Amino acid sequence: MTAVDNLALTNYGHFTTMRVQDGAVRGLSLHLDRLVTDCATVFGAELSPGYVRGRIRAAIAGAEAPLTVRVTVADPGLRIGRPAAPADPQVLVTTRAATPQWQPPMRVRSTTYIRDVPAVKHTGLFGPLFERRRAQLDGYDDALFTDGDGRVGEGPTWNVGFVDGDTVVWPLADVLAGVTVRLLAAAHDGPQRTEPVELSRLSGMATAFATNAAGGIRPIAAVDGVTFATGHPIIGLLCRRYAEVVPEAV
Repeated sequence: MTAVDNLALTNYGHFTTMRVQDGAVRGLSLHLDRLVTDCATVFGAELSPGYVRGRIRAAIAGAEAPLTVRVTVADPGLRIGRPAAPADPQVLVTTRAATPQWQPPMRVRSTTYIRDVPAVKHTGLFGPLFERRRAQLDGYDDALFTDGDGRVGEGPTWNVGFVDGDTVVWPLADVLAGVTVRLLAAAHDGPQRTEPVELSRLSGMATAFATNAAGGIRPIAAVDGVTFATGHPIIGLLCRRYAEVVPEAV
């Protein structure tokens, strides 16, 4: 049985996704650190960053256009009845055409949902994708997760940020700390803070945006019935700051 076969049976594994252009990745070290940390959490096993880099280099060899690269770690020998057994995780690297760096503003619908083990970027995507599907069937572009008290968390495959006056606000919640958020928080030289953000506060926010490594920064036009100024200058500033982050060679 291969790692892919076992993923289909157990959905137990973890991954990271990155945009590769000209053989380099913004935040590559953070992606590799995530894989190492998550492998220890999910499998109790060590993962060699050098080995992963070599696998990525092999997968992108000869590519001229930007690619979205996903590195998935799964154990072909894992059994549903004994997930605590000693693991031998394997690395699977897949590629696809990169998402355009600029995407149109999106409308999202809030829904109460918290991912399992939110600090791990794991392969358990059924719940998030089901909520995305439900939102799209109702005419939205995506879903925005909140907890039971109406505090904003994250999207199915992205983090969210807001702008309060001239300050970037990152929601304080049980979410995956995305690589793009970490790069932006370090690169942005304006005021920013992390705090709980309730849905009831969104009407007072100037704008909102989504971030992930594959697509960068995407404006959010509306959450439920609350609309935002998608042309707010801070979004443009954040895009410039992100573009200035020096990519690391694979």
